[in-house]
Amino acid sequence: MDQRLYIVTYDISDAKRWRRVFKIMKGYGDWLQLSVFQCRLTKTQHAELIALLDGIIHHTEDHIILLDLGLAEAVVPRVVSLGKRDYSPIEHEPIIV
Repeated sequence: MDQRLYIVTYDISDAKRWRRVFKIMKGYGDWLQLSVFQCRLTKTQHAELIALLDGIIHHTEDHIILLDLGLAEAVVPRVVSLGKRDYSPIEHEPIIV
């Protein structure tokens, strides 16, 4: 299962749409800051996320950026984190079925 590490940021002009995007993002990744998430996604998950977000936002008012950092197992992000929270990349966790 090839997963890639993404940083997703968004600027949503309407509070109701912002909450909807936030709830969707919580299902796909870890919340870093107000409108910033990091996600480990397969190609299928990436396509699903884009389709969901595309159906919510107003393309003339809102903006979402998905930054592909590379293969999640191989990427070692060089991050400077200032303030009360430390940054750490999402770890691969086993799925129990």
